[in-house]
Amino acid sequence: MDHHVSTNVSIGLDTFGDVSRGADGQLKPMDQVLRDVVEQGVVADQAGVDFIGLGEHHRDDFTISAPEIVLATLAGRTSHIRLGTAVTVLSSDDPVRVFQRFSTLNALSNGRAEAILGRGSFTESYALFGYDLQDYERLFEEKLDLFARLVREPEVTWKGETHAPLTRQRVYPPLGPQGLTTWVGVGGSPESVVRVVRQDLQLMLAIIGGDPRRFVPYVDLYHRAVAQLERSARPIGVHSPGFVAATDEAAREALWPHYRDMFGRIGRERGWPPVTKDRYLAEVEHGSLYVGSPETVARKIAATVRALKIQRFDMKYSTGPQPHGDLLDCITLYGEKVIPMVRDLLATDRAAAE
Repeated sequence: MDHHVSTNVSIGLDTFGDVSRGADGQLKPMDQVLRDVVEQGVVADQAGVDFIGLGEHHRDDFTISAPEIVLATLAGRTSHIRLGTAVTVLSSDDPVRVFQRFSTLNALSNGRAEAILGRGSFTESYALFGYDLQDYERLFEEKLDLFARLVREPEVTWKGETHAPLTRQRVYPPLGPQGLTTWVGVGGSPESVVRVVRQDLQLMLAIIGGDPRRFVPYVDLYHRAVAQLERSARPIGVHSPGFVAATDEAAREALWPHYRDMFGRIGRERGWPPVTKDRYLAEVEHGSLYVGSPETVARKIAATVRALKIQRFDMKYSTGPQPHGDLLDCITLYGEKVIPMVRDLLATDRAAAE
């Protein structure tokens, strides 16, 4: 793929299944939120969204701990949308089982599955599954190596310290001839970018704050590493939070209390200063919050696609306890209005360049 802005950009949505408030103002039980996530995926499919990613967490504020099961439910209720994770926490899982879950999902969905693997920005899964955080780097490095082999080779021989050795092992069900699109979520370390190239996988940049253009050096590093390691350049994606409503004002005011709740809670856990509305609005105006009317959000997505020359953009549409109805409205506007506008803006760029 040449290093320019593509008009064939894939535009998707992500959610962690944030526990939301019902009409009575109380937090909903997790089982209902999971059913809501399925409905959100069905609406995204109907609205023409390209992809939905479900993030794995093991906390009381996010409901999705087994994303592939929710995705399998969606596979039976959708026909076009691609189905993946955002992310699968590979470090605290078994790469063979992860492969089997995705190869099964890929079969059930007629080839619509995509894996997005990562270390995750939360660490609850390590203690839960008996892993030591001191092994953070080695766990991911080795398990990603094994997963990359499983995706490419029908018969795998592998040896390491984090999984039993495999000798000419076949794993079932096998992938079809199309294989499995596999991304690695990266938060912004140069070593992680080079690792993705070395494993010949696809780079997904998680940009959750600040001007997205500060990630241009990572995209440049990716292309330098592709050249040096003699790999093929693969699509690059970006994951960032956002919310769409009828007007800029409506979107900003609807999201703010939920953004404050979620980042306030995570901030207290991590020792961050309290989030202020001024900081929030600055992030909407100049940073990586894609919040506003369909036109505002479309222009901002198109600007990021241009600046980073990416082929995929996924917006995390749920932030904190936002009501299910607001999320459905956001998804519909995103699919029916934002995505066509982004494509038109990029097509206009391309025509002007030619």
